[in-house]
Amino acid sequence: MKKLFFALLFGVMLFQAQAQDKKEQKDVYTFTTVKENPYTPVKNQSHSSTCWSFSTVAFLESELLRTGKGEYDLSDMFYVYYDYMQKMEQYVRFHGTINFGAGGGSRDVTQILKQYGAVPESVYAGLNYGEPKHNHDEMDKILKEYAQIIASSKKPSTAWKTVEASILDSYLGKIPTEFEYKGKKYTPKTFGQSLGLNPDDYVEIGSYMHHPYYSQFILEIEDNWRFDKIYNVQLDEMIKIIDDAINSGYTVAWGSDVSEKGFSWKNGVAVVPDMDRQDLSGTDMDRWTKMSEKDKEAQLFSFDKPLKEKTITPEMRQQAFDNFETTDDHGMLIYGIAKDQNGNKYYMVKNSWGTDSKYKGIFYASEAFVKYKTTSIMVNKNVISADLKKKLGL
Repeated sequence: MKKLFFALLFGVMLFQAQAQDKKEQKDVYTFTTVKENPYTPVKNQSHSSTCWSFSTVAFLESELLRTGKGEYDLSDMFYVYYDYMQKMEQYVRFHGTINFGAGGGSRDVTQILKQYGAVPESVYAGLNYGEPKHNHDEMDKILKEYAQIIASSKKPSTAWKTVEASILDSYLGKIPTEFEYKGKKYTPKTFGQSLGLNPDDYVEIGSYMHHPYYSQFILEIEDNWRFDKIYNVQLDEMIKIIDDAINSGYTVAWGSDVSEKGFSWKNGVAVVPDMDRQDLSGTDMDRWTKMSEKDKEAQLFSFDKPLKEKTITPEMRQQAFDNFETTDDHGMLIYGIAKDQNGNKYYMVKNSWGTDSKYKGIFYASEAFVKYKTTSIMVNKNVISADLKKKLGL
């Protein structure tokens, strides 16, 4: 009898455990890929504020895969080197009244590609200072202080650019004038040309209400030190451009704010939960209404299951940008579309923070998050519809 009792007890406990496992499996995020485009291995920008280079280089590497050129590992620091050279000259010409820092944008990479070309990572890694990973803390401080000295001088000497180059050479290494790659000799310019990428094919898109739609304007963010213009489209059109790109086999260089509570690298998701739209009933509803705002936020951002998200409007986007809630934080690569177990759409994103994460260097950003927090995107203009191209004058 005792054996039968314990057997029945064990069976009940096993059933409860399995039921709990099924509940937990139902609650956690479960993603199904809808469309995924090729991308190169995840890199690690480490202690450097150079996501703009890593994300745009990742974009170019995916373009090479898409066009049948094969897999390339292009140097990210090649663009950082020249960007600093050009950035300091701009800073000095403006007498130190504009931003000078490590940040930049996608256009920085394509402009330098057009002007100077490209080099493989194996030829130029930008690690010339005894570190196995990028760490620009010291270099950035020195360059900033030197830029301020030159910008504030009454008459800059003719040597200041040479000194700046020597600082960059010391930390990143000298840019090679000639190198060999897979049995062929190149200069950076001829190597860049051999890739078959046309920098003029790539355009930047945003969606803002403080400038007319279907016009170009200078995006007012600190890292846009070149004062580059982006094309302004309506919010749904921006999302359609992203979707059309992914569904046509292209990837998207994505600039976004990642300082939101809904961005969780640890959990591999970026979402915008809506505190007022959660489906709760019975005792759950009663409990929810009695919770403090702090406790409600803690539950909403526990990331233990998909929740209803805010419906993002152009007005919400604009207000967040105007109030400095949406900031120019990070550049990444959108390479696919997925759905969670409830059928909600997410974008598959390649990051540049290494592979020590839940999804080995990638994460899933909900459509609501992308709508709300995108600062700008770069795409191949061929993904834009003929009608929209006509409106933009492309």
